[in-house]
Amino acid sequence: MSQKTGGAKRSEKGLLTPDNCVVAIIDLQPQMLFGVANFDRQTIINNSVALSKAARVFDVPVVLSTVETKGFSGNMWPQILAIFPTQTPIERTTMNSWDDEKFVAAIQKSGKKRIVLAGLWTETCVALPTIQAIHDGYEVFVVEDCCGDVSQLSHDNAMKRVVQAGAKPVTALSVMLEWQRDWAQKDTYDAVMDIVKNHCGAYGVGVEYAYTMVHGAPATKLPEYVIPTPHK
Repeated sequence: MSQKTGGAKRSEKGLLTPDNCVVAIIDLQPQMLFGVANFDRQTIINNSVALSKAARVFDVPVVLSTVETKGFSGNMWPQILAIFPTQTPIERTTMNSWDDEKFVAAIQKSGKKRIVLAGLWTETCVALPTIQAIHDGYEVFVVEDCCGDVSQLSHDNAMKRVVQAGAKPVTALSVMLEWQRDWAQKDTYDAVMDIVKNHCGAYGVGVEYAYTMVHGAPATKLPEYVIPTPHK
């Protein structure tokens, strides 16, 4: 699933490191995204892909979970499954992942007490497991720009609720940079820059500009676009 990156151990003192947390990605499914109204939905996909790629780069354990795939929500987005090709999402009937024994067991198996958590929707599938995980002694970091809800009020109230319960709001980019921490960590530097250039908007364009125009590096080459073959 992941590639070992090695590298020096980062200091903790309340911060996330690649070896002190587990990522939980919950209910990134079509029907759940359809209902999101508080945030641009393509941006949620982009940020979720960035977070997922960063977890791979830093060899952070990841728990994927879905709800009512066949009956309502559809499959987890292929963009996420492509990053974790050997993982099968834990299927649930419960809106609250913390009510599912398999999900909790997977978190426990990671051996980590810090959870970086993202999913849809904020008020249910994010807020409920966050509050109960904190109750059970976990520290939870909610990746807010990978979350969405049916209205701005719903999302905002959910974020207030989890923060009041003790959760820490973060973003996909802030998590990745907290894992990287030091640009001298060359084992992950190029992979982080690749994520930045592909998913971090003006920051990524700025990196490309600095590489090519300031440092004289060759331009980034992306895979050639291949037009899909029509189905017969």
